[in-house]
Amino acid sequence: MASRGTQCFLTVARKYSSSADKNVAFLGLGNMGGFMAANLAKKGFTVRGYDPSTEALNEAAKNGVTSTKSIAEAVDGADVVVSILPSNKVVLDAYLGKDGVVAHSRKGALLIDSSTVDPNVPRQILPVALESGKGFADAPVSGGVMGAQNATLAFMAGGRKEDFDRSLPLLKAMGAKQFHCGDIGSGQVAKLANNMLMGITGMATAECMNMGIKAGLDPKVLLDVLNNSSARSWSTEVYCPVPGLVPTAPSSRNYENGFKNELIVKDLELASGLALAIRSPIPLGAVCTQIYRIVQSRGYGQKDFSYIFQLLKEDSEKKQ
Repeated sequence: MASRGTQCFLTVARKYSSSADKNVAFLGLGNMGGFMAANLAKKGFTVRGYDPSTEALNEAAKNGVTSTKSIAEAVDGADVVVSILPSNKVVLDAYLGKDGVVAHSRKGALLIDSSTVDPNVPRQILPVALESGKGFADAPVSGGVMGAQNATLAFMAGGRKEDFDRSLPLLKAMGAKQFHCGDIGSGQVAKLANNMLMGITGMATAECMNMGIKAGLDPKVLLDVLNNSSARSWSTEVYCPVPGLVPTAPSSRNYENGFKNELIVKDLELASGLALAIRSPIPLGAVCTQIYRIVQSRGYGQKDFSYIFQLLKEDSEKKQ
């Protein structure tokens, strides 16, 4: 875990390096990974991709990513391996399994995992990677599907400074901001703190918008007030949970193609585990976790997490 004195250092992308690391293996071509791999190909990297989904492979192929049939085939000879995978177990299996990344990537390769997982996961991978003569960094991302599509993601990286510096040409090709947060696992700590706050502010925005609308305020007027007052936040400006107010928000497209509720639950549970391990009180985080679990239990796990607004609205309408 990063020490208390660790600081995050920000690097803003301006141009792309002519680094020799041009051959990239990309593992995980879903909603986020597909766009990230496509942006690497668009910026001149040679990208081979692997995903268990044939549909994901076919879609990535349309954007210049060569399909492979296994992790071993994807990483064979690659200069850099980038992954974005769904869970602790999948990441550990992908990297440390007998058919995984560490076993089959070349000596001298740089391994970058952009999944959101428990900070102890990258801490388990790093010593094995180093023993095999490979660099490794955890570099989870923030910015959602739109950020992945538009190459405006923010990367929060943990690991050796030399590995972070080497990763920059790729991170800049996929995102707008890159932070080196400290030792291995510190990127995950930063990401979990970010996502817990995102969940809390998202829930609070939904509550207050619902209350104001129910009390008779015009939704557009209320949002305008919030965005020009002390309550202004990413959740009000960019990710408003009320349909039709922010055209680019998932709420305005039936809560599709955003950050799935089941994923915010996963991240909040990871954050809760971290907080418990270090005895850090998270009263709002605990309540927030339970509320998004309720959304999931009602069958809306695949909807964007801002769907909480609809459940609050429905519950208030039932009580009228």
